[in-house]
Amino acid sequence: MSENGAGLYSVNVDGMVDMLSKAYISLIEHRVLFRKFPSVMLWGPPGVGKSQGVREIANIIEDRTGKRTVITDVRLLLFNPVDLRGIPTANEDKTLAVWLKPKIFQMDESSDTVNILFLDEISAAPPSVQSAAYQITLDRAVGEHKLPENCIVMAAGNRVTDRSVAYNMPKALANRLCHFEIRGDSKSWHDWAVNNGIHKYVVGYIEYNSGALMRFDGAGAEPAFPTPRSWEMVSNILSAVSDCIDEVFPLIVGCIGFRAAQDFYEWVGLYEALPSMEDIFGDGEAKIPQAPELQIALRSSMVSYAAEHPEKKLIDNSIKYACRLPWAFRGKLLHDYCCIPALSRTVRENEVFKTAEESGIK
Repeated sequence: MSENGAGLYSVNVDGMVDMLSKAYISLIEHRVLFRKFPSVMLWGPPGVGKSQGVREIANIIEDRTGKRTVITDVRLLLFNPVDLRGIPTANEDKTLAVWLKPKIFQMDESSDTVNILFLDEISAAPPSVQSAAYQITLDRAVGEHKLPENCIVMAAGNRVTDRSVAYNMPKALANRLCHFEIRGDSKSWHDWAVNNGIHKYVVGYIEYNSGALMRFDGAGAEPAFPTPRSWEMVSNILSAVSDCIDEVFPLIVGCIGFRAAQDFYEWVGLYEALPSMEDIFGDGEAKIPQAPELQIALRSSMVSYAAEHPEKKLIDNSIKYACRLPWAFRGKLLHDYCCIPALSRTVRENEVFKTAEESGIK
């Protein structure tokens, strides 16, 4: 965490999720109204993980408070100013105008629910629409329509310097928000990727070449470039279409661009030299690859296989095998195993894990 050039606090997605989820949970536990807490604005380049971070916050709030958490995702770019206030119609006497409540204000107001109004891509909205968001962010209302007390307000957008679709935010709106810059971070992304089943080829490659996680150039002409979002798209292609890189290479190029896809293609070729996962998990006696890049590929393969085969005997055999590799490999493997909920308990009961934890090697 640090200060960026614009005077904002710069934090990775993991840090943002941890900080804000703790803040919102504290408000809930102490029964402090959400309107007492400032609306939050997340700045960052396209695909860095802002929207995903908001979903993670919602999941954590739900898990730790037991309250159903619902996100209302509003893309202000698609709104006109009048859309936020609603459609005007006449009252029963036809003497006054009555504004029909917009759908974004139709929320569950019950005490066992937490609503998150997420104003995504707010910086891409024209200034007239951003101006209409003043009341929402500060007064939590537009005209006579008010947000319920159980509603958190968050916003996100790209910076003007990203040369994406973005307008300078009016100072009056900016002063109504608590601002953070979200930056790409390969370490926090790695843990998220392991926990969310991102394909082993992608997980291994980003660990091998962390700089490839985010190569956004606002001045570049290429429409496809690597970001956490586009790597997730690559993972989905490998998992749902085919993990034969030759078959899906054009699709991968379409997500991350040719240069990045070519480097990724060469990386995937390393997996052919790895020992069989069945041998590793069967008796723990498979061959040990020596090259550092092969060991990175090996770990991503073992983590992927373990997630699909969480049986205790198989996991114990894989840890036995890992003990034949360097300490760093073992520690990182155990860390990754613990990132997967289905494996965590089995791993923590393993004697090798207990020893590593006690000695501080992990």
